[in-house]
Amino acid sequence: MASLESAKPLGKTSVVGKATLGVFTLAVMNVTAVVSLRGLPAEAEYGLTSIFYYLFAAVFFLIPVSIVAAELATAWPQKGGVFRWVGEAFGPRWGFVAIFLLWVESTIWFPTVLTFAWVSLAFVGPNRKWDTALSANNVYTIIAVLIVYWGATFVTLRGVKASSAISKWGGIIGTIIPAAILIVLGFAYLAQGHPSQVKLGWDQLIPDFTNFNNLVLAASIFLFYAGMEMNAIHVRDIEDPSRNYPKAILISSVMTVVIFVAGTLAIAFIVPQSQINLTQSLLISYRDFFRLYGMPWMGSVLAVALFAGVIGGVTVWVAGPSAGLAVVGRAGYLPPFFQKMNKHGVASHILIVQGLIVTFLSVMFVILPSVQAAYQILSQLTVTLYLIMYLLMFCAAIFLRYTEPHTPRPYRVPGGEAGMWIVAGAGLVGSLIAFVLSFVPPSQIPVGSPTVYVAILVAGNVLFVVIPLVIYAARKPHWKTAEGTEDFAQFGWEKEGRHPGVPSSAPAPMA
Repeated sequence: MASLESAKPLGKTSVVGKATLGVFTLAVMNVTAVVSLRGLPAEAEYGLTSIFYYLFAAVFFLIPVSIVAAELATAWPQKGGVFRWVGEAFGPRWGFVAIFLLWVESTIWFPTVLTFAWVSLAFVGPNRKWDTALSANNVYTIIAVLIVYWGATFVTLRGVKASSAISKWGGIIGTIIPAAILIVLGFAYLAQGHPSQVKLGWDQLIPDFTNFNNLVLAASIFLFYAGMEMNAIHVRDIEDPSRNYPKAILISSVMTVVIFVAGTLAIAFIVPQSQINLTQSLLISYRDFFRLYGMPWMGSVLAVALFAGVIGGVTVWVAGPSAGLAVVGRAGYLPPFFQKMNKHGVASHILIVQGLIVTFLSVMFVILPSVQAAYQILSQLTVTLYLIMYLLMFCAAIFLRYTEPHTPRPYRVPGGEAGMWIVAGAGLVGSLIAFVLSFVPPSQIPVGSPTVYVAILVAGNVLFVVIPLVIYAARKPHWKTAEGTEDFAQFGWEKEGRHPGVPSSAPAPMA
């Protein structure tokens, strides 16, 4: 999932005023927000065909998400993020489902990303055989995941200042630098004449569409690109957004795709397909590269760096989505218990409940046949829940073009209604394809019983969509707080006294 792997914290709304961001600055911000290394081994199994999947996901997901979110963020910049956007189109019930899914998918993401973090730390030792065995040990994994997660939670409870330094340096040391090293070493390895573990040739770029199972793991690429929508709030901080924002999106999209493609191929060059492991192959690649260049000790250094990067991301993520849910909850959509804020301004009760869910999900690493099986199931559940949110977002963007056509949009998807249908439609189709494929058990990974695998995914999706619907239906008048209601702007349809989905009768603004 994205550099903070999956859903990013809801940012503060930018204030309209003097432009403060250049095109390249915004592009780099997007790359930093999206790029992550932990999912590369899953796509390295596809060799050169991974290029096709990355490009497909960019065209049918990355670019549509970025452009559509920019229009939504500039037209409805009030607090609430995706809750606001979906709520404007379909009402607060579905807006609450969207924001709840954003919080839930990030919660489910924690065990998977922390598994990767602790596997990284396991590879600090000098003995590869011992390190590999330790990283695959279920008891070791679950204890480590819980210690690190609850440690990050207690830091977050101290407020933003306590976690800002960790997240900043963790991102630089644990993502950007290791990515550059991986790419340079991988292509230097190939340029020096060493044999590649994947077949090279133009004919290898096109996937074998007759093998349906080849598409299953590829669906996870969509979540690699998730999170670009959060930086759409900065479109108001860039000069001439209708011209410069698309430039920033183009630059960041190209950079993101290049990093993912080059990093994936670097792993595929050196690790045989039959030996690729979702949680270990990135570390094995670094270790083999450095051993080849006479610096085996650097493998341990990179393992620590990757661990630091994940910890930095987790520290931000522990607070981010929970803060967004708390803002919506205090407007009357969550019981008072979940609206509790501590003296540092942190939604403490939501964080505790989030931690209990993470603890429960982490136990799956002991119950399921292997760490890799649990990793795959939780990763796919994260994908499907996030994709449901994106499906709601794309539908809302199209719908709002017709129900609220006169709402000022500092940035608009080019091409009028037809352009919105093409761009958001591409995102809808791509997201729907990835959603369906996510339920097919991958043949490349042992996940135990295929029936149990599918049952867990279906049950998880149904459960986490039903929960917010039940909460919304059960809401009480006393859930609204004076402070929360005052701080949360009304929807456009509320101000006009109409129902959501009914076209606005407001006149178009004067030019």
